[in-house]
Amino acid sequence: MPIIVQKYGGSSVADVEKIRRVAERVKRRRDQGNQLVVVVSAMGDTTDELLALAKKVSADPPRRELDMLLTCGERISMALLSMALQELGVEAISFTGSQSGIITTDEHSQARIVEVRPFRIQDELRRGKVVIVAGYQGVSYKREVTTLGRGGSDTTAVALAAALDAEACEIYSDVDGVFTADPRVVPDARKLDALSFDEMQELASAGAKVLNAQAVEFAREKGIVILARSTFGEGTGTAIREIAAPLDPRVKGITAEHELAVISVRGPQPLVAELFEFLDARGVRGRLFAYDAMSGEGGFIALPLKDVHGLERLEADLKVRFGERARLKHDLGTVTAVGAGINADWTNLRRALRTAETLQAHVHAVHTSALQISLLVDKAHLPELTRRLHAEFIPAAQAT
Repeated sequence: MPIIVQKYGGSSVADVEKIRRVAERVKRRRDQGNQLVVVVSAMGDTTDELLALAKKVSADPPRRELDMLLTCGERISMALLSMALQELGVEAISFTGSQSGIITTDEHSQARIVEVRPFRIQDELRRGKVVIVAGYQGVSYKREVTTLGRGGSDTTAVALAAALDAEACEIYSDVDGVFTADPRVVPDARKLDALSFDEMQELASAGAKVLNAQAVEFAREKGIVILARSTFGEGTGTAIREIAAPLDPRVKGITAEHELAVISVRGPQPLVAELFEFLDARGVRGRLFAYDAMSGEGGFIALPLKDVHGLERLEADLKVRFGERARLKHDLGTVTAVGAGINADWTNLRRALRTAETLQAHVHAVHTSALQISLLVDKAHLPELTRRLHAEFIPAAQAT
């Protein structure tokens, strides 16, 4: 019997009724002759609620204790889904990340998977059981409970699919695949039938919520095709796989990132190096860096909030260490266009800047790569700039 790994996000298991519906879907898939490993996220907003609870106790909670607390959310989901399946007459068993053999680095809140030893999962599959695994978590080589960062349940699913030589890795959420933009912001956004690993990773790192960037990176390394689908619909979804770069480069998607804190730097290069050292010591990762090295007047460092624990403490420490030379700004975000070959010449960058100008949106910084153009602008302009860039780059007639 082929092994299928499925992952259900928080919105898919947000309440008991939805958990029952997921159990029915899992049972149907098993009845078709498949062995099932099901990875679950925490119910609904449980992770945010636990984090808020921690911050009532401490403005800057220790990361180790945060990992101990936040992993409770997935454990609740896995146990309830196992119970729901057993109520349907399906033998099932739930495992934590450590029980599943997921070994990680020793980096709390942002650990990376280094090895998977799925022996207990394989034993239970041979006994005919559906195995439910708590996503987002593992155990370090020091036997410490760790988490994989926001969206880490996707990474759990891909890693298990690789370790189990699964036939498919299916990621379920409340939308039927990956769209050219967030349909809640751009009503005429359309679903993409397929997307390359590189393009999906760029979209995910720039703010698209459908898939986790680390999971896509892992899938590319292991050659695992990801199928992004709707939990309760019957659509065709989107396949994330290796795709050769097209001969006619085109923009595949537009995404905005609201959840950013941006450090505005004013000073010479040694100051910037000191600032990077300051951030590294606190385990704070950045997504975008723009700096005028010729004049030494400064630049910007964009920090995704999901990678920052204790933002208030970080801001206070930043002020003590650097004063007015490095200030944390909360009113900036990015809009990013992604596509293979997007910067083959200057045409697309010119179009993006012209579109921002028509909106009178001041562009504070620009980041480009082989696959993306990212504009740092005031957050107030993000929704409308997203819509206008989508209209500019992805006309209604463009095939997906």
